[in-house]
Amino acid sequence: MSIRIASWNINSIRRRLKLIHKLKKEFSIDILFLQECKCTENDMPYEELKKIGYKYIYYNGQKSYNGVAILSNLELKKFFSYDFLGKGEARHICGVTKENINFHNFYVPAGGDEPDPVKNIKFEYKLKYLEEMKKKFLEEDLKKTIILGDFNVAPLEEDVWSHKQLENVVSHTKVETDSLKSILKVCGFKDVIREHFQDIKLYSWWSYRARDWDKSNRGRRLDHLWASNDIAAAFLSCSIEREVRSWQPPSDHVPIIATLNLL
Repeated sequence: MSIRIASWNINSIRRRLKLIHKLKKEFSIDILFLQECKCTENDMPYEELKKIGYKYIYYNGQKSYNGVAILSNLELKKFFSYDFLGKGEARHICGVTKENINFHNFYVPAGGDEPDPVKNIKFEYKLKYLEEMKKKFLEEDLKKTIILGDFNVAPLEEDVWSHKQLENVVSHTKVETDSLKSILKVCGFKDVIREHFQDIKLYSWWSYRARDWDKSNRGRRLDHLWASNDIAAAFLSCSIEREVRSWQPPSDHVPIIATLNLL
């Protein structure tokens, strides 16, 4: 049995319900992992999402900021969330399937504009958050573990439109990319997207500031899908759906979609 999953920074779930409906209809998504939903549990549009076709909804939210969700056709055995750094921010949720596959959905802090942890407390917080992610996964038994979501880091030169122009820009600085690569290596994850698409430019985010995002194509690959070694080969296919950036009203991110063979 195979399922189709997707990860998408939706940038306000209530504003983009029509896009979620369209995504499910066009791509037959069985489990949808969302980031930056921007609402509390009480304000989550549960009934509308059920009408779209997602019977099971798991959510970790807060008012106006962050918020991570799992929308599923399949009932999960359990779900939980980690509050990294104890800030009360809704940036993580994990769902466990009956096959004992652990799906960790993340919205990593963006880090502000100044790439200096001394001058910029948001950047310092981002670096600490990444270190806490690594620490947590090193403590866990990483069998059948998948982590995905908006990591807010473009780790490779092929993940940005210009490595030279962005190497001192938040999301592509050496300290951030080294930190993310360390999680990947030390914890033994595989970058599923790059396992399927090597040495080519790939982006999942284009700024709202661009007058014509498509023409300028100044993107970054901020959204990721990683898997533990024992399950990485179960991914039959994956893609980054660039055309979704044009759906109205657009998120500045597009979804990652993958087909997974359930073990």
